[in-house]
Amino acid sequence: MFQLRYQTYHLSSTQSDLPDLEELPEFAQEAFSFCKDWLAGKDRFVQATSGSTGVPKLQEITRQQLMASATATGAFFGVNSKFKLLCCPNPAYIAGKMMLVRALVWDCEITLVEPNSDPVASQEEPFDLVAMVPLQVETSLSSPSSLKKLKAIQTVLIGGAPLSDSLHKALSKEGIAAWQTFGMTETVSHIALAPIGTGELIYEALPGVEIGVSENQCLWIQSPMSGAEKIKTNDSIELRSKNTFVWLGRADFVVNSGGIKLFPEQLEKKINSWMSERYPGVSYFFFGEADDRLGQRLVLHVEGEASQLNLESLEKELKKLLGKFEVPKKINILPQFTYTETGKINRLVTAKQP
Repeated sequence: MFQLRYQTYHLSSTQSDLPDLEELPEFAQEAFSFCKDWLAGKDRFVQATSGSTGVPKLQEITRQQLMASATATGAFFGVNSKFKLLCCPNPAYIAGKMMLVRALVWDCEITLVEPNSDPVASQEEPFDLVAMVPLQVETSLSSPSSLKKLKAIQTVLIGGAPLSDSLHKALSKEGIAAWQTFGMTETVSHIALAPIGTGELIYEALPGVEIGVSENQCLWIQSPMSGAEKIKTNDSIELRSKNTFVWLGRADFVVNSGGIKLFPEQLEKKINSWMSERYPGVSYFFFGEADDRLGQRLVLHVEGEASQLNLESLEKELKKLLGKFEVPKKINILPQFTYTETGKINRLVTAKQP
């Protein structure tokens, strides 16, 4: 039976009255209010996009789309009503909201916790499925007690940002049953999943999802969860079969430097291990900048103070880790990046900072 739990507060499918939520934090109010609306039969919901690749916008999502997404994920993993879920993303955003929808559609229990950096730390009971962002997973991996709890979870869904090379290796080493998700608000959460093992990430589309590539080698999606229309994305991919693919990066971030296409997200993976070891916690990203001779030149943006970074060492290491044409023509150090409300780097805005 569906039941939402937060501390001493409970809401079930057989309970008609909502608990008094005035003293609860905003994220908990959002969760209980959404579930009440769902149980009352509400058919349409308004959801904000993350704004990581543009201006955030409001989008109307139907009950049928949300149910289709939860049903497809349930079929993929073979879930049942005995599953116990943990909701640690903010329910105001699609990742957290979809955890609630899954519990409602699968008719199972879900525990709500504050969306902090180590959500499993305060939990004593084992869970069957949880959705987390990379930062939460990294934090849990660094704590022996949280790592033990993470290993006990049957399925860990990781989304919200690309998986770093170091995190990929750590998850594989620890034998955690984790999956990288691929999706967006427009597709109502993920439409494909990639098992995180020792090899490259190969995404498999969920049941009922059709995929393909357009003329510019970008992914298109047709699915029950995204509505009747075919969705054309700006994600460059390499199809491996009719329902599997490898993600290369955002087409709108691709840098065309002298006729050579460079995918920033792939380059970031190449330097991730070294950067994490040498400059732990420092954010960075590659981006294109207009250039009279090359059309675009590759720039590495790094968050921090110049006094904290050894530019000579960084430039030397980049030449070792990257190919001849992949080495950035410029390194731009900024004291602070601009971030979206969901914690992603807003590359478009940050790259324009003086």
